[in-house]
Amino acid sequence: QAEDGIRDRSPSRGLGDVYKRQDITAQTLVRASENYLRIETVRAANTRIINAMAALPLFRHYDIDGVIHSSSDGQKFEVERPTVKAQHSPKYFGRGKGVVAATLVANHVPVHAELISAHDHESQWVFDLLYNNPTDIHPSVHSTDTHGTNQVNFALLKVFGYTFAPRYATIQEKMRTALYGFQHPPSYGSDAFFRPVRKLNTALIIEQWDELQRIFVSLSCKTTTQSVLISKLSSAKRRNRVLQALWEYDHIYRSAYLLEFIDSAKLRQSVQRALNRGEQYHQLKRALTQANAGKLRYATDEEQELWNECSRLLINAILFYNMILLSEAVARREQRGDTTGAEQLKAVSPVAWTHVNFYGRYTFSEEPVAVPIDGFVETMARYAFRTEIPTSEETTDR
Repeated sequence: QAEDGIRDRSPSRGLGDVYKRQDITAQTLVRASENYLRIETVRAANTRIINAMAALPLFRHYDIDGVIHSSSDGQKFEVERPTVKAQHSPKYFGRGKGVVAATLVANHVPVHAELISAHDHESQWVFDLLYNNPTDIHPSVHSTDTHGTNQVNFALLKVFGYTFAPRYATIQEKMRTALYGFQHPPSYGSDAFFRPVRKLNTALIIEQWDELQRIFVSLSCKTTTQSVLISKLSSAKRRNRVLQALWEYDHIYRSAYLLEFIDSAKLRQSVQRALNRGEQYHQLKRALTQANAGKLRYATDEEQELWNECSRLLINAILFYNMILLSEAVARREQRGDTTGAEQLKAVSPVAWTHVNFYGRYTFSEEPVAVPIDGFVETMARYAFRTEIPTSEETTDR
């Protein structure tokens, strides 16, 4: 009867075949699922593991150019059952529906995530992911692809202490249409390689500054849903003076960034490295969630959000395990005076899962067999690398 109960609950809690691959009673499994698996508790567990990773000395070795450089991106998942957030997107889901898991990744760690509708623009959630991050990891620079950009993110992130550094798919077009200056275009001379499209209206920014500060305070105090407010600010068709002033303010920082982006190869490489780390996280999550052909079978938005948080929890556990092994191996090499080998290990990405069995049998009641951690660490400490130490200008992590 208990097993029948699990089958009845499987569409909502995903317990379908779990009871076949573990050694506790079906009643205990159902009780644990109903009493402990909640979005709040799983998020709290994620935060504790992430804070433990942030406290490791190895964590800051993943900094890019000396700062925590984060990125955010959305990963699409098709659903079996229609929910409020599940929407059509023929490009990704064909005739089906799906949702998007938007995740903030900093130094390889998924520090915050939200499950959003496939119709929501990812740029509307960039501020949400950064400002509502509950962990001890606080990025200084944040990157997205073109989908993470809009008409207000440069300004809003700058006000709240972040540097926005997106990667544009068509940078040439942006330089032609989105560059603004403090002088009229003819003032820059006919031989200027890049000329602004027009002069910034700084007088409007000064005139509406008090109103702009009210917007910033509303976002800070969370008196309104941030993603909804940013959506209205970035895509409103009614061009009132406050909105125009905010757009003008955004033009200042976006123009300065565009000039720096085309001038600095180091900046372009740093942005690409940060985005690559987000893609590595997506690959690990896809490998972890490939069951059921990668489709979500949960019946409500809340259950889908819980699935997203549980997936992130498992990934954080894998990353923490890998970072512990790498940290111990680095310490051993340093104790032996092998500074070159220690630096090589520090460059190794913790996003690896070939040594993890995702679909084995889980034992809870038997006495656990000790994992030979010491042997793993010693093998890593003695490993001979065949490549040179990567420089800070490399675009990818190993």
